[in-house]
Amino acid sequence: MEFKHLVEAAEKWCSGNPFDLIFAEEDDERRLDFYAEPGVSFYVLCPGGTDSFHVWSESEDCLPFLQLAQDYISSCGKKTLLEVLEKVFTSFRPLLGLPDLDDDSFEHYHTDMEGEPGPDQQQMGVSQQ
Repeated sequence: MEFKHLVEAAEKWCSGNPFDLIFAEEDDERRLDFYAEPGVSFYVLCPGGTDSFHVWSESEDCLPFLQLAQDYISSCGKKTLLEVLEKVFTSFRPLLGLPDLDDDSFEHYHTDMEGEPGPDQQQMGVSQQ
């Protein structure tokens, strides 16, 4: 994909979340830099052929959160820039003060599973006579 199309896709992605595209360079490396308050930053090196994407941060605080995205990129199959950015966003949710999506899904599932048994469900426990 042409670099200008990657930049356009990154700018569109930024419109739906707290990140801003703060730098885009094609000369030395095809690199997109992103930043969000409170000091969350990362960059993406875009493939220039058969290579895959690479994500990294120069912030020591951010690096551990990128492991999920790095594992995703190195897994089988080609990834798009938007897929990589979404995985990075998911990884950084705790740093951004946003709820973890996995926790929300579990809470919703757990809440649905609680409640009174229906008329055709047997209640567990000791019956009193």
